[in-house]
Amino acid sequence: MKILIVDDSRLLRISNERTLMKAGYEVITAADGEEGLRLAIESKPDLVVLDMMLPKLSGPEVLRELRKNPSSALIPVIVLTSLSQSNREKLLSEGASLYFEKSLLRMENGSGTFLDAVQKLLARPGKVKAAASSAS
Repeated sequence: MKILIVDDSRLLRISNERTLMKAGYEVITAADGEEGLRLAIESKPDLVVLDMMLPKLSGPEVLRELRKNPSSALIPVIVLTSLSQSNREKLLSEGASLYFEKSLLRMENGSGTFLDAVQKLLARPGKVKAAASSAS
């Protein structure tokens, strides 16, 4: 399974990439919103991990564009952000699958919660298959 990480923090991008690769996932990364949107549409990942505060195109803009495009509309998106929980409901209503506050997923706490969420989302039947078949 392929996962796209879109985050302008090099440290978090590398940390999450390593965590996911150790768990057996193929990982591609982007450092800004424009690149993330392009890679999501071109490579059709099974899951997108999306930061909200990005250069060039913000996370909410990327999320809206992903949901508008038929080839990416059903790809699950995990929002991973430094924005407070007050934004959670709005982003979930706009199409995010899960919402994580970065401060609650500190490195010293390990990556178990994040990895568990990724595995549960990818185990949902039909979501990824529908996205892949609508793009064909």
